[in-house]
Amino acid sequence: MSIFGLLVRRLINGGAHPLKLSDPSEIIMRKLIVHEFITLDGVIQAPGGEDEDRDGGFTHGGWTRLFWHDDIGKSFGAMMQDVDAFLLGRRTYVTHAEAFEPLPAGDPFGDLMNGPAKYVVSKTLEKPIWRNTTIIRDNVVEAVRALKAQPGKNIVTDGSSQLLHALLAHDLVDELHLSLYPLALGGGKRLFPDGATTRFALVDSKPYPTGVIGLHYTRQTV
Repeated sequence: MSIFGLLVRRLINGGAHPLKLSDPSEIIMRKLIVHEFITLDGVIQAPGGEDEDRDGGFTHGGWTRLFWHDDIGKSFGAMMQDVDAFLLGRRTYVTHAEAFEPLPAGDPFGDLMNGPAKYVVSKTLEKPIWRNTTIIRDNVVEAVRALKAQPGKNIVTDGSSQLLHALLAHDLVDELHLSLYPLALGGGKRLFPDGATTRFALVDSKPYPTGVIGLHYTRQTV
């Protein structure tokens, strides 16, 4: 199983968390954090399982498995202490929901993943299949800006390559938490879209015993 299974005008179908803009003078923006497993050549597709995502004829699903170390999971858990919402594309949302919604209360990883609010961007998902979910049908950029303006902790996105590209294109990503794996796959869905020019500053790096390196970046605004 993968580690992860590895929006203003029309928030409907399970919208337990309506997005209401605060007084602009009182807004403290929440951070939008992107967490990804990534190869040396920038691929983020299907890190956890063979059939996780075969789009484009991708045949390398599950490429993280040989390099797993428990400290990678501990780093993710530490990051999640300041997170209270997921923002996901439909495919990643469904993968996560199927993996974590059935887990009983008291399961450490289940509690970690099931607790936060979920916002899923989809025009085709008929109804939520994961607790505490709001479906975002359209006006995604506006909705994400509104969500970031709400009181709360950080928001995390993982997988969700199409959504991620839109977030990066509109300068909505505040931090990158990347686990860089020591292999190249030669093709697949990548972190950054073609033509993207975005600058981030390195905050921290952490090597793991299996050759993976944890990288933490913040958006560089100047």
